[in-house]
Amino acid sequence: MTCDRDTLVRWDREHLWHPFTQMQGFLTEDLLIITRGEGSFLFDQEGNRYLDGVSSLWANLHGHRRPELDQALRSQLEQVAHSTLLGLAHPPAILLARRLAQLAPAGLTRVFFSDDGSTAVEVALKLAFQYWQNLGNREKRRFLKLENGYHGDTLGAVAVGGIPLFHEIYHPLLFDTLSAPAPYCYRCPYREDCREQCLEELEAQVATHHRELAAVILEPVMQGAAGMIPQPPGYLARVREVTRRHRVLLIADEVAVGFGRTGRMFACQHEQVSPDLMCLAKGITGGYLPLAATLASDEIYRAFLGEYQEFKTFFHGHTYTGNPLAAAVGLASLDIFEKERLIEALVPKIELLTRLLAGMAGHPHVGDIRQRGLMVGIELVRDRGSREPWPPAQRIGHRVILAARRLGAILRPLGDVIVLMPPLSISPAELEDLARITYEAIDRGTASD
Repeated sequence: MTCDRDTLVRWDREHLWHPFTQMQGFLTEDLLIITRGEGSFLFDQEGNRYLDGVSSLWANLHGHRRPELDQALRSQLEQVAHSTLLGLAHPPAILLARRLAQLAPAGLTRVFFSDDGSTAVEVALKLAFQYWQNLGNREKRRFLKLENGYHGDTLGAVAVGGIPLFHEIYHPLLFDTLSAPAPYCYRCPYREDCREQCLEELEAQVATHHRELAAVILEPVMQGAAGMIPQPPGYLARVREVTRRHRVLLIADEVAVGFGRTGRMFACQHEQVSPDLMCLAKGITGGYLPLAATLASDEIYRAFLGEYQEFKTFFHGHTYTGNPLAAAVGLASLDIFEKERLIEALVPKIELLTRLLAGMAGHPHVGDIRQRGLMVGIELVRDRGSREPWPPAQRIGHRVILAARRLGAILRPLGDVIVLMPPLSISPAELEDLARITYEAIDRGTASD
């Protein structure tokens, strides 16, 4: 079905409710309708080209219309589009589970598929809870989360989230959790000792409550939705040591940071950490189809084994769990990683991006630039000296991304933090264009202040 632009705009306004979007303001803006993609670019109905500066919400790894991924999808479609994993199996799910277990941090040998990042987290929370129940440790029922953490939008994931703007309104619906401060060194009152102060409070919480704690959950190395906030070196390894010492499980939410985003296949590998549970989604299919996975250790898996009448079964599943089309594309994506030695190939791009970002640091409204691999957050401030933010009503971040759109790039802000997370396949020349557009958009978006 093809429609003219005016008709599509009208029907969008009449029917489509966009996620994470204040619709009252959105309805007054020009609607950008994307009709196709190619490599690092997206194209609208008029044929205008835009650099995909956020990988279509942090998911696209190898560019749009990647021939190997297109072919994997077509080939699997000629076999079967969907078959349940409830009591059955199919080759793509088996093969992808095997590959993920081989690539993951040591000990993560069991793979439970689901649909997206939120469901991967829901699976991890339920596995952690039931693990202790199956072992007879009935009191271990609570979870410790980090401030500013984000793990998705279903209610279990929201309960272990820590961004008040997103989560506070749902508080009456959520289960009780413990909370520890997360490093945010740019705005930390203990700037000279940020890591230690945060770790001391987390360790005290775990030591005090370990008898009732099922797990600690965190985003390793970089908190994404909080504003691209990196954890200081050694932080993750210390959390792992604390949880192991007190017999508390560690859940690593790698939905945003996995599959090369931070410069390693998985972020936990920066500090040689093996969590007990690891959540994956977004880039797992190269940004083509919804798929998620929760990886678990054999120790956790064995706790769910028993006679039928013991009911130790993990009573959880989704209709499209391990969908063959998605799993086939996921396998093809991993083939690209292997064939192109992609993690090694990222090193010069990451170094180039670091140099390009250094050129932005002197802008009068750039307060802080945070980078891990090809993940970047540029925090904009009204005054660099005092680190004073803008009032939310001025929507500086939104103004900047609209300016970037006019200059030929699609970005999305987190408040007044401008996020850059291009496809891993972006070329050096395209990376330079993205940096140039971002700087100019910041200049334009903040000029009228």
